Amino acid sequence: MEHYKNLLVKAKEAMAYAYTPYSHFNVGAAVLTKSGKIYTGCNIENAAYGATNCAERTAIFKAVSEGENEITDIAVVCSSGDYCYPCGICRQVISEFMKEGNLIFENNTGEIKIIKLSEMYPYSFTKDNLI
Repeated sequence: MEHYKNLLVKAKEAMAYAYTPYSHFNVGAAVLTKSGKIYTGCNIENAAYGATNCAERTAIFKAVSEGENEITDIAVVCSSGDYCYPCGICRQVISEFMKEGNLIFENNTGEIKIIKLSEMYPYSFTKDNLI
C-alpha cells in the first residue's frame, strides 16, 4: 500500500504542472514501471482540442520514450477532488503497456480506490486481437 501512496504523491506533484487554460481541470498521473522507475505526467490542453494530451498518456509516453515499456501500476488524481478515471483512449494506451496491474485513485477526503486493469477495461483491444 505504501508504494501506491507514493505514486499518488507523485501524481499530485505532476498535476501542478497541468496546462489547462480552457477547462481548468487539472489531472496528474504517475506510472510505475517493471524496472521500478516512476514517470509522471499532466494533462496539456491546446486550442485545437484534438491536440490535447491526457496526463496518463503523457506519463506513459515519457516512460516509453526512455525505453520503459512495461508498466505495473498507474495513479491518477484530478483537481475536482473526485476519483478521476481514465478516458477511453487512455484505457487503450494503458492496456498496451500494462498487462496486469492496478489503477490507483484518491479523492479529496483521502479515500483510495484500487482497480485492476482487467476490471477497468475488461475487453481491451490488444496485439493478440490483430490475428
